[in-house]
Amino acid sequence: MTAPSRLLPRDVARVGATGLRTRPLRAVLAALGIAIGIAAMVCVVGIASSSRAHIDEQLARLGTNLLRISPGETMLGDEAHLPTDAVAMVGRIPEVTSVTATARTTAHVYRSEHMPAAQTGSIAVLAARTDLLDTVHAAVARGTWLNAATETYPAVVLGVTAARRLGITAPSPEVKVWLNHQWFAVVGLLDAVPLAPELDNAALIGWPAAIAQLGFDGYPTTIYTRARDDSVVPVQAILARTANPEHPNEVKVSRPSDALAAKAATDSTLSGLLLGLGAVALLVGGVGVANTMVISVLERRSEIGLRRALGATRGHIRLQFLTESQLLSALGGVGGVVVGIAVTGAYAAYQGWPTVVPAWATVGGVLATLMIGGGAGSYPAWRASRLSPTEALAAP
Repeated sequence: MTAPSRLLPRDVARVGATGLRTRPLRAVLAALGIAIGIAAMVCVVGIASSSRAHIDEQLARLGTNLLRISPGETMLGDEAHLPTDAVAMVGRIPEVTSVTATARTTAHVYRSEHMPAAQTGSIAVLAARTDLLDTVHAAVARGTWLNAATETYPAVVLGVTAARRLGITAPSPEVKVWLNHQWFAVVGLLDAVPLAPELDNAALIGWPAAIAQLGFDGYPTTIYTRARDDSVVPVQAILARTANPEHPNEVKVSRPSDALAAKAATDSTLSGLLLGLGAVALLVGGVGVANTMVISVLERRSEIGLRRALGATRGHIRLQFLTESQLLSALGGVGGVVVGIAVTGAYAAYQGWPTVVPAWATVGGVLATLMIGGGAGSYPAWRASRLSPTEALAAP
């Protein structure tokens, strides 16, 4: 009795690749649909993961123990204010490691005295304490920060956005701005402050200078507090009644790091939507593969008939075309993963983020293409196996 014929794995791969080698342009175009879907999905996952990694780095560097206190509203709906000694009272909490404040003034800053009064550029003029940078973990990009000497004189430090709007790129004694009808020397420029973005669009002057030259009333409008990492929640719970014991309901307490965490959550939601769009593109690519395989079966009926006449079984024919479909999809999947990683790396480098592409995204992408290849090639493979040798050889 003759043993049933069988194909070795290398023979299956060689036979399955025949259609791809004989029609390379069609194979590339069919694989392109798969590649676009996989590349889109890898890009979405990679860019979102890189963004979250960047946020995690920021939180690790800046800390999550910064709390911000600001005035709310009175019972009548008027704007409340914090007591002048609120900073000192908050500083007495044992778990508080540092505390500082800024206060918004009514002054405006201009590049020159000839600027129209209405063109303020939405730049806030803030009175600031000298320990502000240490508490909010800010850094000076150029120049110096306010000190015991300059905080009493007409000197100003600009946030990164304020400096750009005023057209100032470097501080010096000769570079001045028109503030409250007098000239203030620009002594420093700040880097961006992620946990206190309101400082980016601000002109900061010393607390004593604000009182002496701007008529500042001494009420802080924002108090920044650092607490021990293990005591953030308990400290947050008592800050309102500590900062304003008479009217704790008129005090708002927030945690700036929550905004970064919310941004990461928003990125995750958007990523889910984009992943859905990538899945649609992948499905369209699978339909393209199925269409290519159906046409391939129609065009290669003579080849199928010849193989059947030479002893190939229906299982051999099914396996041939199913393998061809799998190889076609795998070609698109691997190409899409490579393109997706390259695009993610380029975008992350442009943004200054770490490049993070989860392994599950790349492996899952390739596995998804193999599943699509199997599904897309099932019907064409079954149809090819159902052709009888005489019918197939008689085909034109």
